[in-house]
Amino acid sequence: MIKFENVCKSYHIRNFHKQVLTDINFVIERGDSLGICGANGAGKSTLMRLIAGVEYPTSGTVTRRMLTSWPIGYGSCFAPSLTGADNARFIARIYREAEDDILSYVEEFARLGPYFYQPVQTYSAGMSARLAFGISLAINFECYLVDEITGAGDERFRARCEEELVKRRDTASLIMISHEPGTLRQYCRRGAVLYGGSLTFYDTIEEATEIHHRLQARAA
Repeated sequence: MIKFENVCKSYHIRNFHKQVLTDINFVIERGDSLGICGANGAGKSTLMRLIAGVEYPTSGTVTRRMLTSWPIGYGSCFAPSLTGADNARFIARIYREAEDDILSYVEEFARLGPYFYQPVQTYSAGMSARLAFGISLAINFECYLVDEITGAGDERFRARCEEELVKRRDTASLIMISHEPGTLRQYCRRGAVLYGGSLTFYDTIEEATEIHHRLQARAA
C-alpha cells in the first residue's frame, strides 16, 4: 500500500516560488494499475519521485508499505562515472540479490553490448532508459513506476518491454506516466489527471484521457 495524506510540494529558488502539488490524497493498493495524465510541467515526474521516495513532500505524509522501484524513464538515478555493470552490482547489493544473476539478466535484457561496461555518462538517454528498465525488472518490486519508458529503444526492445510490463502488472502494482493514451490503456485499469496541482481519479483510462484533453483544449 502507498498512501498520500494532504501532500503538498513546492520549490523555492531565490525569489521564485513554485507550488507543484496541493493537498494530494490517495491510496495505491497491491495490484492497482494507474495511468497518470497531465501536461508538461504539471508535476507528474515530481509526483513519481515522491511516490518512489526520491524526494520528500513539503508538507503532508507519504506512507509506503510496498517495495517500490525508482521512476523508470529517461531520468537516471545511476552514478554516471560508474559503468552500467557496476551500477547493476551496486543495486544488487542494496537489495541483497545475487550479483551474477542481476548482471546476467540486465546484460541480456538491455542489450547495450560493450557499453554495458562503459561509464553511464557516455550513454544516450535511450541507453540509460534501457539500463534502468533492465535493472528494475531484475528486482522483484511490488510496485513499478514507469515514466515514458516505452519509447526507448528499437521496435524489438519495445516489444520486450511491453511483454514484461504486462507480466509485472499482473503480479504487482504499476503506476505509469505517458502522453500516449493507447499506452496507458494497454497497461492501466484506471486513470488520474494532474491539473493545477490537484490529482483527480477516474474509473477508466478513457475517462481520464478525455478529461485531460478537454482541459488542454480549454487552456490553449
